[in-house]
Amino acid sequence: MVSLLVALGGAGAAAAVSRRLPLAAVLLVVLGTFIDANFVFTIPVFSYLTGRRSSSTTPVAVAFAVIATSGTVLHLGLLDTGMANWFLLVTVLLFAGVFPWLVGRYRRQQVALAAAGHRYEQARQHERQGAAERIRLRERARIAQEMHDSLGHALSLVALRAAALELAADLDPRHRAAAGELRASVAAATAQLHGIIGVLREETDPVTVRPAGDSIADLVDGAREAGMAVRLDLPEVLPVLPELTAHAAYGLVREALTNAARYAPGAEVTVSLRQRADGVEIGAMNEAPPAGPLPGPPATGSGLLALAERVRLAGGSLHTGVRPDGGFAVQARLPVGDSAVTGDPARTGAPTVADRPALAGLSAAVGQVAAVGREASVDPPPLAPLAERLLGEARRQVRRSLLVAFGTPAGLALALALIYYPVATIGAVLDRDTFEQLPVGVARADLVGLPPRQVDRPAGAPPGCEYYTDGATFPLAQPTWRLCFADGRLTSKERINE
Repeated sequence: MVSLLVALGGAGAAAAVSRRLPLAAVLLVVLGTFIDANFVFTIPVFSYLTGRRSSSTTPVAVAFAVIATSGTVLHLGLLDTGMANWFLLVTVLLFAGVFPWLVGRYRRQQVALAAAGHRYEQARQHERQGAAERIRLRERARIAQEMHDSLGHALSLVALRAAALELAADLDPRHRAAAGELRASVAAATAQLHGIIGVLREETDPVTVRPAGDSIADLVDGAREAGMAVRLDLPEVLPVLPELTAHAAYGLVREALTNAARYAPGAEVTVSLRQRADGVEIGAMNEAPPAGPLPGPPATGSGLLALAERVRLAGGSLHTGVRPDGGFAVQARLPVGDSAVTGDPARTGAPTVADRPALAGLSAAVGQVAAVGREASVDPPPLAPLAERLLGEARRQVRRSLLVAFGTPAGLALALALIYYPVATIGAVLDRDTFEQLPVGVARADLVGLPPRQVDRPAGAPPGCEYYTDGATFPLAQPTWRLCFADGRLTSKERINE
């Protein structure tokens, strides 16, 4: 009863300290085996928890080495329990202590890798959102530059007419002075507009995205001259489009023709414009490429994202996606009235970059970026070389940890058996022929061929019997033959291990 209470108390103490001091819990249950042998069943549990909760390997490895060394000295030196018991205890230490600890370490690294992968994916998501936001802002700056060109031209004409009125001789001097003030105000407004747009535009951005006087028809004609098969489907009477809408329509056709030339060479492209009650619908659709996409780096979808921002600022909506026949379609609905969107998307109710579904990737048929849902986004940027290398190294470390968890105990057990078996059987091997020739009833001193020593006696062996092996009981070195003597004479011989 007392030993049971002590055993329960020791197990409870080990459980209490296992979270903060996992190695101490292992040492407690190992010491508990001296009180109650059933403590051996708790060693795998606390060894596994030590692997899960301990970040350092050196203290645990040293502790297991100390346990093995002290156990060897105790059983072979002080208690003299025999090689068989020593081999059994060391094997128990390997598979009940070391193996669960290594499995726990593998599980710890696996969980850490999963957490690191989750954090890395979040960082990639933030980077993706930041890249998309930069593209959106850059496109808005380009649009502002285009509007500056158009508005600056119009303001210049106003200033020119005001200057003409200022110099008109038939006007009252008071009116000429007012015209001069108007000219000066327009010139100041033009300079201020130029300064504002100059701050918004990056040095690497082009001064203007759309050449002056260019139209959709000019784009199509240029593509045809380059060898692209383009069909233009326009109404007989073209609607008059607001400036932002015209820029968005022009940008859509330009992006679609560029992507078709890059990712669907040889495919026919159809550019169409339809007038609706609430605006216009413009689209560009290409067929599946007959020879597949051109080789090159994968697309990032930044062009479609910039186009989506341009269409949104014009008050329209963009739809892109793969067609059933393997082609690709880019379509937009654009208003013809004063429906332009201004301000931040989050404040105007328009979807932000974070709300847009990511592009599905490069289409297998046309090699173009396929947009999922109704808005375009940008594919994740390629992994940074350092981050990719570190992530790959972490994965390899987890795989190595799994191999170590299973390979180390097996390798140590094999090495232990290769050491134990020769030591346990040296000088104790009795071959079959010699055994069969031993005559019963002969004095032991007259028996020829008996080995100089025996293997360890099994538990419960009767007194007066000797045990030998035939040399074929690797790795446990179990006894094969039993010879029993009475009054110094051989009374029986038998094989006890088949």
